[in-house]
Amino acid sequence: MKLKNLFIALLISLFVSSVIVGCSDDKPATASKSEQAFDPFDHSKDVAVPASKKDQFETAFVEQCVKREMLAAPNSDKEKFTRPCTCIANELSKNLTAKEAEKFMIEHENPVSLTFKFENAAYHCVQEQAPPKDSGFTAITH
Repeated sequence: MKLKNLFIALLISLFVSSVIVGCSDDKPATASKSEQAFDPFDHSKDVAVPASKKDQFETAFVEQCVKREMLAAPNSDKEKFTRPCTCIANELSKNLTAKEAEKFMIEHENPVSLTFKFENAAYHCVQEQAPPKDSGFTAITH
């Protein structure tokens, strides 16, 4: 008797579980716009940086860059670093975000994203003379 009840309970549970599984829809779940995952590489919603802020950034960056390079090589001529630093500043300002500009100019910090862009811009600007193994510029430190 117990075996018969156990067998019936097993059949009923199999039937119920197959009905439940069979009733699901085959459509993949779609996330609404508010639930979409954060994409750190999506800069489409970033605030545009005005040209005046970019100019201020470039001027401040060139001053800081030349000063840093002069400290690293005190016997060098200032003009030697002005052109590459200006080139780097121009490259950085092309993709400059408002947050990066604010961090650099107001808070006097170098965000990590700006450091990555600096490395890329330094390589781009210095390779015009001779492709270096290293960019030849001192790394940005906090």
